[in-house]
Amino acid sequence: MSDVAFLSAKKLAGLIRRKKISSLELLNHYLDRIERHNPKINAVIAMDIPSARRRARLADKALAKGEVWGPLHGVPMTFKESYDITGLPTTWGNPDWKDNIATKNALSVDRMQNAGVVVFGKTNVPLMLADWQSYNDIYGITNNPWDVRLSPGGSSGGSAAALAAGFTGIEAGSDIGASIRNPAHYCGVYGHKPTWNLLPSRGHAPPGVVSQGDISVIGPLARSADDLAIALDAMAGPDAIEAAGYKLALKAPKQKQLRDFKIAVMLDDKMSTVDSGVKDRIQELADFLGKKRVKVDMKARPDIDTRKLHEVYVALLRSATSGRMAPEVLARSERIAHEAPASDQSYLAQMSRANVMPHRLWLGVNEQRHKMRLKWAEFFEDYDVLLCPAAASAACPHDHVGERFDRTIEVNGKQVPTTDQLFWAGYSCVTYLPGTVAPIGFTKEGLPVGVQIVGPQFSDRTTIAFAQMLEREYQDFVAPTGYD
Repeated sequence: MSDVAFLSAKKLAGLIRRKKISSLELLNHYLDRIERHNPKINAVIAMDIPSARRRARLADKALAKGEVWGPLHGVPMTFKESYDITGLPTTWGNPDWKDNIATKNALSVDRMQNAGVVVFGKTNVPLMLADWQSYNDIYGITNNPWDVRLSPGGSSGGSAAALAAGFTGIEAGSDIGASIRNPAHYCGVYGHKPTWNLLPSRGHAPPGVVSQGDISVIGPLARSADDLAIALDAMAGPDAIEAAGYKLALKAPKQKQLRDFKIAVMLDDKMSTVDSGVKDRIQELADFLGKKRVKVDMKARPDIDTRKLHEVYVALLRSATSGRMAPEVLARSERIAHEAPASDQSYLAQMSRANVMPHRLWLGVNEQRHKMRLKWAEFFEDYDVLLCPAAASAACPHDHVGERFDRTIEVNGKQVPTTDQLFWAGYSCVTYLPGTVAPIGFTKEGLPVGVQIVGPQFSDRTTIAFAQMLEREYQDFVAPTGYD
């Protein structure tokens, strides 16, 4: 039974449909694993077991009558804590919201249930989803299943850790600063950051907020790229208010095999040096692809100054998240923005200016963003995808001391600011592009490494298809040891 827990959601659904295992049996198996292993990981932090068991029994009864609810019929599923699920708290790790109990599901929760899943719980996040670690004063610290001394990433760290440890069939997270891509990379699972606004985010927001945030998206995480494709189809498409005027029309990938792709590979950048443990794995992948007769270009890049792109990303990112900030944090930003000279381009100065940016200035930064979008579109006339790091290093040790912008991680034997890694988050997502992360190997210390597969806007099925081909021909999900 332990091996069953690590199968893809697609395979689990197949076992349920063939009546090799019932939905209720599978749910109980995951619950048993959570009881045994979750105390040392702390990935799953809230559950509604009675409701889940009722739905699992209904799934089994429906199947007995020949009814299949969808492609994931009966598969147990958890969601990132920031999604609304009826009867469970939605706190974003904020103690001020610890009593905020959802009265209805997020739209994406309903859509995944329409695909057949059995929702049974939630997974941990950092405070206000604002870290590449996952800890808060309500639920505590989540550890990486590969090494509990390390972070599982964030802000969908609980999501990735739960998948890697075999606690759930499939997951859903969110991403504005690599919050799907970073945990997928740190924990050795698959994650997809969709084209902006492709998956409506209603029900994934701080209490009282209904608008779609700039840059921010929701998306799936899984143990297989096949599952990403299934979840994308289930979750994508306009919300009801938009559906009155348009419908989803994503193109299927035109490439049928790896050698049909023309790819660019980016190993490093002046804005964020990449650790050799990550860079070497991407180089090995590029070498493999070359041997498979894939057209590989190691030098091609969009005609964009990466320093300017990163400045635009930080400005728009921190402007977008400023609405979540406490008054005292905004007051400090006002002071720093006023006192820092224009020559101060430290992350703290850039962040502070963005937190209090007047709308007139925001319009100018947004204009720069849209010019960069056109540059990316030109680039993708010649290349199908670009491969690059998801982060500058593999999973890093827990560090909860002080402010995020003061902390460091080790890259090639040197301590560098953790915020440097935001470059790999923003390189694609500030211009709305999809990015899929797929596991491609391990560092010499045995930690997972993922590659970020970036494609043109609305090419989500193509970036996932590339990940599916890598899964079949290069590497698939590998479970960490110690979770039998």
